[in-house]
Amino acid sequence: MAIILDQNSKIIVQGMTGSEGMKHTQRMLDSGTAVVGGVNPRKAGTTVSFNGGITVPVYGSVKEAVEATGANVSVIFVPAKFTKSAVMEAIEAEVPLVVCITEGVAVKDTAEFFTAAQRSGKTRIIGPNCPGIISPGKSNAGIIPADISGPGRVGLVSKSGTLTYQLMYEVRDLGISTAIGIGGDPIIGTTHIDALQAFEDDPETDIIVMIGEIGGDAEERAAKYISEHVTKPVVAYVAGFTAPEGKTMGHAGAIVSGSSGTAAAKKEALEAVGVRVGKTPTETAKLAHEAMDSLKK
Repeated sequence: MAIILDQNSKIIVQGMTGSEGMKHTQRMLDSGTAVVGGVNPRKAGTTVSFNGGITVPVYGSVKEAVEATGANVSVIFVPAKFTKSAVMEAIEAEVPLVVCITEGVAVKDTAEFFTAAQRSGKTRIIGPNCPGIISPGKSNAGIIPADISGPGRVGLVSKSGTLTYQLMYEVRDLGISTAIGIGGDPIIGTTHIDALQAFEDDPETDIIVMIGEIGGDAEERAAKYISEHVTKPVVAYVAGFTAPEGKTMGHAGAIVSGSSGTAAAKKEALEAVGVRVGKTPTETAKLAHEAMDSLKK
């Protein structure tokens, strides 16, 4: 899925010198990702050494980092209260892809920086509160473990980080073209529909696996989009069939009110447009294998 992340992606890490930033920058480097710089105004001009003999320079601003390195992706690991300013800085520097890992970001802040990105027309945001995006064997922007699955023809989009990892593992024999963890907050930068459109247009993706969860109507809207615009096979899983009404379950956006936002309603909407929906992640993986087999006949 070269339009989002590929072997030519050059990544900077905002918050690289913090504990989480250091840990996951090392993991990205270990997977062969081109991390070309970090951003920390207090440590500008220094370098950070990572295992494998890799030294990464630290810049005082995103603009400076982009000008020095040609970076086209920023991964954000800064605390929630600083996230809005970090994302806005990346937008102002016209970074094409911003992956916001931070959880606990105020919805008001997300609304403001998402609106700014839309107005700029030059920055795609993934997240916040997400595991990021990986194109195995090419690049890995975020915290998705790189050794779960290798390259393949399955496109995966998920609200849940851990379910992203599980489905990647369950279809590891098929391999992944790109997996996107979009996050489960009420406002997110990249939606199921955005990912579905990208996978539909991607010549390296043959089938699509979509993971949703209770709360909101994103999956119902995705079902409508699939019926009108997606020709590739789609299988899905919706987390939360046993969730009690009125309780927020893990993600800030995962709250059910009455019959609105229930897993059953989402399953019904998806199945109505021909999407096969698994009752468990393992059953969903089985449906993905069947969908891939059907393409070979």
